[in-house]
Amino acid sequence: MIYFDNGATTFPKPPEVIYAVNSAMRDHGANPGRGGHKMSLKASEIIYGCRKKAAGLFGAGDPENIIFTVNCTTALNIVVKGLLKKGDHAVISSLEHNAVARPLESMKQSGVSYSIAEVFENDDEATLQSFRNAIRGNTKLVICTAASNVFGVMPPIERIAALCRIYNILFCVDAAQTAGVVPVNMKESGIDFLCTAGHKGLYGPMGTGILAINSNTLPDSLIQGGTGSMSSSLEQPDALPDKYESGTPNLPGIAGLSAGIDFVRRRGEERIFRDETAKARMLYNGLASIKDVTLYTLPPQTDTHAPVISFNIGEHDSESVAEMLDRRFNIAVRAGLHCAPLAHKAYGTTGQGTVRAVVSAYTKPAQIEYFLNSVKKITNLLPKKVAIKE
Repeated sequence: MIYFDNGATTFPKPPEVIYAVNSAMRDHGANPGRGGHKMSLKASEIIYGCRKKAAGLFGAGDPENIIFTVNCTTALNIVVKGLLKKGDHAVISSLEHNAVARPLESMKQSGVSYSIAEVFENDDEATLQSFRNAIRGNTKLVICTAASNVFGVMPPIERIAALCRIYNILFCVDAAQTAGVVPVNMKESGIDFLCTAGHKGLYGPMGTGILAINSNTLPDSLIQGGTGSMSSSLEQPDALPDKYESGTPNLPGIAGLSAGIDFVRRRGEERIFRDETAKARMLYNGLASIKDVTLYTLPPQTDTHAPVISFNIGEHDSESVAEMLDRRFNIAVRAGLHCAPLAHKAYGTTGQGTVRAVVSAYTKPAQIEYFLNSVKKITNLLPKKVAIKE
């Protein structure tokens, strides 16, 4: 299969990631932190090693500031639901994923409110002013995606972080589409919380996520239970990472994530970003030359866009196009609303959705050429007009 669904999860995974998962299952299968024998201690060592690597990658300080979760959504829920209380207000961007919008919407019944700040592509001043205008006296938290999972547009994260510091507001970044691709340093940028998936740009297994903390203000833990520490007390530990890591951790997943971080660091984030942006531009320019193809953003470049391309063919339903790419040409993409209706509303694509193609470190130029030729063929196969599904 020709794989362009890397925005959902990267594929293939590096061989060393697969080896690390297998090794954890085969050789180090004990429960970390739950025993004093050699195998348990080795398992704990693997997990700590991954914490240390992630802390260094994100500039998060101490390894204990890295919290392992099952995905980025869980990390975002910890921040949103663990920080906001009745009477609090939050600001989010117009590009947010449902992992941010849905928790906030559900908290309206608890007396939490939120506003949406519009992101203007390639106009950082207008975007910053939009966030400034959305701030209220009771704003406690600002959440912003580092890059839209639909359109790849990157808001000015560091400037929004600086704005939050001026107003003494906590700042959380959803880095699901940028971690491992776009370099970030939490301490230098003033990011309080960074949430990400482990299985996308970090090339780890599915079922892994990270909450990186750079703040003295800590969210309440959503889950309490056994942590392997302070077992004589019925109170949940306050120390990191135990405060948020109740229950047995995903040792095979974290071992694979550790190897994925090694893969990213060995190649270098800046090199990966330049390489993927060049591939995305090749994809974008090729699509722009095809009759009836609609693109929604400016061409991707490293200071404004992640390597994510969304397009449509005429008025055809995006899911029908994706189905044809899969069935006729063995190409994997994602179509529809991508769990991000706010972004589609902002770009006027709610009714049609978009076809999303995302490259990775493994994408070859020949695959991009094949993809473009396949889209050309589809434009000739599809009828000129069809009704769009409601």
